[in-house]
Amino acid sequence: MSLFVLTCIDRSGALERRLAVREQHLAYVAQHIALVRLAGPLLDAAGDMAGSMFIIEAPNLAAVETFNAGDPYRTAGVFERVEIRPWKVTVGAIA
Repeated sequence: MSLFVLTCIDRSGALERRLAVREQHLAYVAQHIALVRLAGPLLDAAGDMAGSMFIIEAPNLAAVETFNAGDPYRTAGVFERVEIRPWKVTVGAIA
């Protein structure tokens, strides 16, 4: 298993759309909790949600891409861009 950082940046003005599908997104994440090590929203200067960041443990990049493709935020068009990068812990620990 490998670690990946999944960073999703919202489209400008997507907060209402994000809030409308938030419960679906949280339920989706709960269904895939075996992959998710850490997750939470990225915030803008006003403290509003403006994206998502995940630390995912998965067998490969394709598994992370599949997880992201099914996220209700992604399917609802909340995200402007998504980046997935392999990641290695150097300081601290992921339980």
